[in-house]
Amino acid sequence: MTEEKLIAALKSGNQKVFSQVIDDYQQKVFGTCISFIPNKEDAEDVAQEVFLEVFKSIAKFKGDSKLSTWIFKIATNKCLEFIRKKNAKKRFAFMQTILGNEVPLDKTSYFTEFNHPGVLLENKEKSVTIYKAINTLPEAQRVVFTLAKIDDKSYQEIVEITGKSLSSVESLMFRAKKSLQEKLTKFYKNDI
Repeated sequence: MTEEKLIAALKSGNQKVFSQVIDDYQQKVFGTCISFIPNKEDAEDVAQEVFLEVFKSIAKFKGDSKLSTWIFKIATNKCLEFIRKKNAKKRFAFMQTILGNEVPLDKTSYFTEFNHPGVLLENKEKSVTIYKAINTLPEAQRVVFTLAKIDDKSYQEIVEITGKSLSSVESLMFRAKKSLQEKLTKFYKNDI
């Protein structure tokens, strides 16, 4: 089935075709989600939200990009939305603690739990440190770095997913690498 026919079938509400899209993209979307959210259960929940959004929004799909690019753009946005909500809850809990209310504050970073199957590092502590450093990057840098280095997307795919120019993606990647190098150098100097 051509992509045009596939999209037309999706837009007409064909459940069999939608199930096929889920089968085709489920693992890839989960891979993208776990790249941003290194917690298996949360990544699975966000991946489900991605397919719900695809189902709800397929009528709005204009065909300006490939279907896969559109799906990964939704996945990236859903992951960032999840991270923002998680961080907002922590800020609220922190403010409640300052104001004297008895809401316990989770003193650990959300990214201390690390279950990413695709990153093979010798020990979990180093992995957690790296993810914490990635999480401190400005959002645009974090997105580009995560898509390129963890999710293994090409620069052209990142351009299509983010809607940024190639030069912008290259610049963001350069700044992300430089910033991570500085952060991790400081960490390892202090750790020795």
